[in-house]
Amino acid sequence: MMGRTYQRRSNLEIIAEILKVARRGARKTRIVYGANLNFKMLGDYLRRLEKAGLVTISKDDGGIIKTTRKGYEFLRRFYGLKELYLKNL
Repeated sequence: MMGRTYQRRSNLEIIAEILKVARRGARKTRIVYGANLNFKMLGDYLRRLEKAGLVTISKDDGGIIKTTRKGYEFLRRFYGLKELYLKNL
């Protein structure tokens, strides 16, 4: 059986996954499963993303996490650069 080599995701890839899952609003559990993270890692990322203005975390709506306009801009640029990079390989 051939062994597979897995490449770890970069911080930017993890951030993009979180923002993608949270586009329509999501609770932590959905993001953990959708972005393939654990709760501790998600907590660390959410603190940084909220501070950077890429997500909002509602305090009165059961902790719904939503991607902000700035977060959408991050996604647009991230996937644009990724596409440009892959096209030139």
